[in-house]
Amino acid sequence: MIADSIRHTMGAAKLPVTVVIPVKNEERNLARCLERLGRFERVVIVDSGSTDRTHDIARAHGCEVVQFVWDGRYPKKRNWFLMHHTPATPWVFFLDADEYLPGAFVDELAAAVATTTKVGFRVVYTNHFMGRSLRHGVPQVKLPIFRVGAGLYERIDEDSWSRLDMEVHEHPVLEGSVGQLATLVDHEDFKGLDAYVERHRQYADWEARRYLRLMATPDSQGHLTDIQRRKYGLLTRWWLAPSYLVYSYLWKLGFLDGMAGLAFARMKCRYFAMIRRRIIELRRNPAPPH
Repeated sequence: MIADSIRHTMGAAKLPVTVVIPVKNEERNLARCLERLGRFERVVIVDSGSTDRTHDIARAHGCEVVQFVWDGRYPKKRNWFLMHHTPATPWVFFLDADEYLPGAFVDELAAAVATTTKVGFRVVYTNHFMGRSLRHGVPQVKLPIFRVGAGLYERIDEDSWSRLDMEVHEHPVLEGSVGQLATLVDHEDFKGLDAYVERHRQYADWEARRYLRLMATPDSQGHLTDIQRRKYGLLTRWWLAPSYLVYSYLWKLGFLDGMAGLAFARMKCRYFAMIRRRIIELRRNPAPPH
């Protein structure tokens, strides 16, 4: 019944966009995400060996499921999909299972792709933390929507050191100008705080290892965005983490979100401090990933 309902909705007004959702064990988030995607021409789940109900939920919503097994080398999940399962639609939209599209966002996207000369669109996300929607602080911005064939996610030599099978902090490198959509997308993970902490511990390790690789191979820095250059130029500064806390909590009015705003700013501060400590540790003892 769910699948039939979604196919009917998609048939009424299809957006020429393939939505790609990379997943692994996302039963807590996936259904809510998929319920918002009835207007898109194609929805594909790219799975990394889920062992929970992720497949059942995807099938119930009429989605295609593609299996991905990473061999530790290029390409990782998103580039692999673009290279081996190139969408037939003009546009691709990489969406995470804990991201939920408001109807107003879909309306704006539909108008944009119908008339734009841009090759991609940045998206701004609202954060939910400790059960509260954060209206202040530093917003999350990504470039998840772009024309098929306009480019790929940046290629990083990760043989033997990365443990993340999907592009997380990599940015699409596109040929052409990029716009930004005004309507916010909801970002809310229902897996809990422990999963959040563990995920960011893995991200910090990746950031530290990538930083060291970039410093060792200056020629590989040519494609970095201005934001990336600033970030990697500051990662080893002791004051970056506390400065981020002040910027997010005070300058960007995170304190107006109450205790949740303070906790979120402190977690991000801790994240930047963790990256710096990991860089120092790896410089002293460049052990392989475990």
